[in-house]
Amino acid sequence: MAKLAPTSIKYVVRAQIKAKGIVEKPDVIGAVFGQTEGLLGSDLNLRELQETGRIGRVEVTIKSKDGKSEGEVIIPSSLDAAETALIAATLETIERVGPCTATISVTDVEDTRSDKRKYVVDKAKEILRKLADNGVPDADDLSEEIKEAVRAHEITSFNGLPCGPNMLDSDELIIVEGRADIINLLKYGIRNTLAIEGANVPEVVKIISREKETTAFMDDDRGGQLNLKGLLETADIDFIAVAPDGKEVEDLSKKEVYKALREKTTVAQYLSKKNDRSGRRDSSGPRSRRNERPESTRPSSPPNSGSIMKRAPRIKKEQRERFSKILSDLVGTRAACIYDSKDQLLGKVPVTELINTLRTIDNPNTIIFDGAVDQKLNGVASDKGVKFLIGMEKEEINSSVNILSKKDLE
Repeated sequence: MAKLAPTSIKYVVRAQIKAKGIVEKPDVIGAVFGQTEGLLGSDLNLRELQETGRIGRVEVTIKSKDGKSEGEVIIPSSLDAAETALIAATLETIERVGPCTATISVTDVEDTRSDKRKYVVDKAKEILRKLADNGVPDADDLSEEIKEAVRAHEITSFNGLPCGPNMLDSDELIIVEGRADIINLLKYGIRNTLAIEGANVPEVVKIISREKETTAFMDDDRGGQLNLKGLLETADIDFIAVAPDGKEVEDLSKKEVYKALREKTTVAQYLSKKNDRSGRRDSSGPRSRRNERPESTRPSSPPNSGSIMKRAPRIKKEQRERFSKILSDLVGTRAACIYDSKDQLLGKVPVTELINTLRTIDNPNTIIFDGAVDQKLNGVASDKGVKFLIGMEKEEINSSVNILSKKDLE
């Protein structure tokens, strides 16, 4: 279960509980999770939110006297104000705790960031006093110094890693190398960032990259190349952006930052360009020993080492016909069918729910759906041991899963 870092808490929900009978802390926690499940859909399910670190541990204090129980429920949240208010409101729908009738009333929702704002203001005043003692400062320098202090205190933490204040709320994620990169991007209004802080990619980065559209934004140096290689091998990266001309992300101007992000490429495009550059270097340099081999000893055709697209697997005729028929039946339905290894249907779900459903199903073998196979779906399918992933279309993906499109089945 993910633990919510204190620095990422935005709100604290406080509620009063009264029960007609003797109840204990586990009874209350069970009621909170059990009786609110499904009320707000899967996106605001309390168990899912706690597992992904968007709400913290539910704290309960309860006392019993004269056959009755009273206490307080506290839930820390890193959700936005509207989502936190919805979570708070669901608590008042609870009618029983354990064997007893009970009522829960929300007493307060605290905005914990007010303390941070007060600190920033006090710090700015202190800076002003020091500057005044040292003479009249330049107005632009003074403004920038105060803004820098504000930006530094906007940085929060996700499982011990520095991140921008909107990282959890945004559907898109920009992964950078360090805290200084985050501060520079905050300067230009980019707030959905997460730093890996080292060459080893943390497990939490691998997980969250599968849930969001993820861009790796790296320095244009040897260290940036190594960090990018580690991300591509372990995380689900959708796009790649690189700082220009040997520069580091923390030193870029606003124009350079936005230009680099506008010119981001897919992983497939990046690898293709990289292979092209490597090929040009090989052909333009001195003849290598490989090129000096006698013509008769060269292979008739070079291995396709530069390809990033997995070839369509050879499948039996009856499999091809079955897959093709199911896919044809799904045209226009925006639905997905999930089968086990014995070709038994495990479930049929909307394509929008496919990834979430796939994570909860045991031993899926074949997925056929009305949509395009992309990196994110492939990552989840690979983790679950899926053998066949079949869609109307497919991206260029190097995968352990057998990926097929409608064209492959014709």
